[in-house]
Amino acid sequence: MESSRGQNGIQLLLAAEQEAQQIVNAARNAKMGRLKQAKDEAEKEIAEFHANVEAEFQRKVAETSGDSGANVKRLEQETDSKIEQLKTQASDISHDVVQMLLKHVTMVRN
Repeated sequence: MESSRGQNGIQLLLAAEQEAQQIVNAARNAKMGRLKQAKDEAEKEIAEFHANVEAEFQRKVAETSGDSGANVKRLEQETDSKIEQLKTQASDISHDVVQMLLKHVTMVRN
């Protein structure tokens, strides 16, 4: 009787160990499944973020490319008007400058 009782105890322990191993394996598999799902979701979010950043970059490139011709034209116009303004100012005071230079050059000091 004692020996059958010992056998039953061992059988119960083995059964409990197998059940515990199954529980651990199921938990491990569930954890791996959750990790894989989280990884897949993270990769999806990264791809979406990358696509959004790329689209924003392309939009900005398109905006600045389209404006560069207008910017060049505007700068050329501003430069031309500034040159004309300087020429006008120079012509307005050139007579006075020449007179001042002649005065100082021809003045003799002892």
